[in-house]
Amino acid sequence: MSFDLANGTLRDLNRAIHALPPTNAGRFEVANVLGQHAVACGAHTDAEIHLMGSVGYYCAGMNKNASVTVHGSAGPGVAENMMSGRVVIEGDASQYAGATAHGGLLVIKGNASSRCGISMKGIDIVVRGNIGHMSAFMAQSGTLVVCGDAGEALGDSIYEAEIFVRGQVASLGADCEEKEMRAEDLDRLTALLTAAEIDLEPTAFRRYGSARRLYHFNIDNAGAY
Repeated sequence: MSFDLANGTLRDLNRAIHALPPTNAGRFEVANVLGQHAVACGAHTDAEIHLMGSVGYYCAGMNKNASVTVHGSAGPGVAENMMSGRVVIEGDASQYAGATAHGGLLVIKGNASSRCGISMKGIDIVVRGNIGHMSAFMAQSGTLVVCGDAGEALGDSIYEAEIFVRGQVASLGADCEEKEMRAEDLDRLTALLTAAEIDLEPTAFRRYGSARRLYHFNIDNAGAY
């Protein structure tokens, strides 16, 4: 099934996606995306949705079960509040990619901007390139894998999410620290790299997570809150 945004409205497109059956929906291709916003939001289907071109903000938000591929780059908030499924960005992603998302897999084949994975709640995010500052800020659960470098204040105020970085980290945020890479961490990282179709050696990554010093207010840590 196909849809051409040059001959229809964004509302028509999203209505067509919402009308897809929850299972065995097949391939759904969208032509002439042309940077429009909120494309393929609220999908509740196992369809393979291919967006032919770059998209604006909040693409594939609230995704559930669908496999969405953006054949271009994505604006702010891609896969925001995603519940499950898979979202792949063939190009770069702007700020707060995967924000507040509860599940599923987000793969960014280029670079991601600032606040990637902010307040993530169970999603797995794999970035082939670099990420910007304040990424994984207040990340509660899930995994952020960065194959390139990470910007300033990585993992600031992080809870129980895990971060793996292959390149350099400009600085760590409050209560984020480097942790030992255990066998189970290597297994999880290997599985995520395989799922993202990235062929890199897991042992080249370092692991970061919460130091668990800010869970409860302590006057000695007042300057870090």
